Amino acid sequence: MTAVVMAKNSNWDPAVSKLISSLKEAESLSDAQEIEFLRSLLESKELNALVNVHSKVAKVGKDDRLAPLLSTSMQVLFEVLELLSTRCHLSPVCKEAFHLFQNPHFQSLLCAHDAIAQKDFYPHLPEIPMEMDEDEETIKIVQLVKSNEPLAGAQSAEPIVGATIKTDEETGKIVIARIMHGGAADRSGLIHVGDEVIEVNGINVEGKTPGDVLSILQNSEGTITFKLVPSDGKMGQRESKVRVRAHFDYNPENDPYIPCKEAGLAFERGDILHIVSQDDAYWWQARKESERTARAGLIPSRALQERRIIHERTQKEANNQDAKTENDDFDREMIATYEEVAKLYPRPGIYRPIVLIGAPGVGRNELKRRLSARDPEKFRSPVPYTTRPIRHGEVPGREYIFVSRDKMEADIANAKFIEYGEYKGHLYGTSAESVKSIINAGCVCILSPHYQAIKALRTQQLKPFIIHIKPPEFDILKETRTQSRAKSTFDENNSREFTDEEFQDMIKSAERIDFLYGHFFDEEIINGELATALDKLVNSVQRAESEPLWVPVSWVQ
Repeated sequence: MTAVVMAKNSNWDPAVSKLISSLKEAESLSDAQEIEFLRSLLESKELNALVNVHSKVAKVGKDDRLAPLLSTSMQVLFEVLELLSTRCHLSPVCKEAFHLFQNPHFQSLLCAHDAIAQKDFYPHLPEIPMEMDEDEETIKIVQLVKSNEPLAGAQSAEPIVGATIKTDEETGKIVIARIMHGGAADRSGLIHVGDEVIEVNGINVEGKTPGDVLSILQNSEGTITFKLVPSDGKMGQRESKVRVRAHFDYNPENDPYIPCKEAGLAFERGDILHIVSQDDAYWWQARKESERTARAGLIPSRALQERRIIHERTQKEANNQDAKTENDDFDREMIATYEEVAKLYPRPGIYRPIVLIGAPGVGRNELKRRLSARDPEKFRSPVPYTTRPIRHGEVPGREYIFVSRDKMEADIANAKFIEYGEYKGHLYGTSAESVKSIINAGCVCILSPHYQAIKALRTQQLKPFIIHIKPPEFDILKETRTQSRAKSTFDENNSREFTDEEFQDMIKSAERIDFLYGHFFDEEIINGELATALDKLVNSVQRAESEPLWVPVSWVQ
């Protein structure tokens, strides 16, 4: 009998076992019948099973192997259902998936998943009514487990609980300045912006600086206890759904103005960021879209970054005439910071135009020609218009559509060209109607315009996929062009090879294009070996056809 009892006890949760043991100490103080009822309840299989389930669920997020990828699977499901509702006629698989995702058991499973991921399984207890004097302050005591997350002040920083503190300018008291989304303080739901810190681990912080408080936290081990005076109007932090593409590189380690370097989020141009909070005018909270379960970090707001860029440009223009000349070519209203984006899903039978941008002579037109040759019925390029005279061997409508200058200027004035420019006294351009006819025919339109046409082409109507064709470094550029006996595109007779000076100009032009317009590119392809570059181009085109990709949010509205 003893062996059976021991085996049974070994399956109990430690907390339940401790409660059962404490009942023995209370037998002489309480009614025996009540003690027996409690013992039978605590020893029941049903209660112990529920406790075991709760313990395992509570570990979700603490164990990396069990960390949820997202907590909004039901929202994703509804988006998928909306997408499938318009495509069920295309495929039996789509139809089957549409009916499966409407199954109530499947949806209940996702609801349970979201509740666990959001830790919505804890009991919601009603607030205890308290009678207190009007002048008496409400005090709350919060315990957090010390972790590798920042809690910082104006003077220094130390990974602690995922919050920042500061000295209130009016009262001189230490207050919570910011709660980092996804951090320990945020997950607890008990600490709010504006809460006054009275004690930390029993040490009164009155008259102390944020640096003093951080020293206390640095010397703390395990659990940290805060005594706080709640701020007025405490609302839970709601994550924004805004996604942006970063148009610049950022490293908080090199930013002297960030409130807490350890709380900063480093990113590179082109990264997709989930902006979870824009409450602060100068410092947003964000996480990378590819790291959905990570704690949010601080990044400069759009307003702050724009001010920095304008200041840097002003300084360069004052100190360097060359920089001023370069900036004169740049649209002054286009200050590259962040661009709000959303996913654009492929549309059957409607392909995004492929726009190849690059320095003169880099090989855009050759890549376009070879791509079109792979499937002439699928890949097509509009015939450009020009006002220059026809040359020997050219056929009207094949190389160019030749028109008079008056005719072309009139069409430009009537917005019939999506891009145009002048070269050596002659106008060149691509008509909007020719691009539209290729798209409407179910073909992939391939364009290789001058890089200054990017702004005119990057519209909601066209939704182009823009690829920067870049030259390799000088030695490889010279070697590959020499081996292939490439003829200089700067020679109207196309009878000589490139010069070293033309190679250098090509590289400088590519750098300038990247500086001015690099944030607009969906892909970059280095055209060293032509065959390799073509393979990469084909893969990029397939991505644009088949994958949901990030585009300006206005394109999907």
